Amino acid sequence: MTALLISLSMGAAVGLVLALSGAGGGILAVPLLVFGLHLSMVQAAPVGLIAVGLASALGAVLALREGKVRYRAAAIIGVTGMAFAPLGVMLAHRLPNAPLMVGFSLVLAWVAVRSIRQSLATVPAGPSVPSALQVCRLDPVRGRLRLVSPCVLALGATGALSGLLSGLLGVGGGFVIVPMLGAFSNVPIRGIVATSLAVIALVSVGGVAGAASQGAVAWDVALPFAAGAVLALLAGRRLGARLAGARLQQAFGATAGAVAVLVLLRGLGVLAL
Repeated sequence: MTALLISLSMGAAVGLVLALSGAGGGILAVPLLVFGLHLSMVQAAPVGLIAVGLASALGAVLALREGKVRYRAAAIIGVTGMAFAPLGVMLAHRLPNAPLMVGFSLVLAWVAVRSIRQSLATVPAGPSVPSALQVCRLDPVRGRLRLVSPCVLALGATGALSGLLSGLLGVGGGFVIVPMLGAFSNVPIRGIVATSLAVIALVSVGGVAGAASQGAVAWDVALPFAAGAVLALLAGRRLGARLAGARLQQAFGATAGAVAVLVLLRGLGVLAL
């Protein structure tokens, strides 16, 4: 199989995972590129960002048409993330490949544990976060977020962290944005996920631009990989609606955990392939 078909197939796998498990599935893009095409972390990160960014942009547009995206919050997080993503790219170019892989494995392990814990959790009877900690609250009359100073600071901090990790590790940042928005806002979960998709699309632009400015984007791999991801995402949306549930979350968590172990072993030099 040629490199083009391999890249297209792996992109399709990422798109299918995105369709079935949500934005967090994009975190598997970098390990696929590292193990499937033997790219370094610096090479794989922008390729993964291009695919995840395009797929997230598609999902955000569909959600925006349904009125679910909190676009003012997405703009604050996204602009801050775009500013910090090039810093992450710069750090990635200055760090050896091994510690980057170890760091990525730890992030992936955290995502795996969180996914499994969520699948096992029962639905609480009331709010899981005290209202005093929800600095970003919806106006009951206008239905919009009140952008008071603590809210803007929280949104900016979320953008800074997601942007830094996006540039450094090539992840979209949804695994940061979704829990943080859930912790300090009272936006419904569907609105949080939709807003997260919009932010990921914006932050990915910053990460990819930073990598492109340093000539680190393998476009011959990135374009078919992204095309495969977007096509599979479109094809898998209906399937995702039918299969969504606790079992699917557990399967994703188990897969992410297994990949985290492989990435860790590769980063420590135990696994050569």
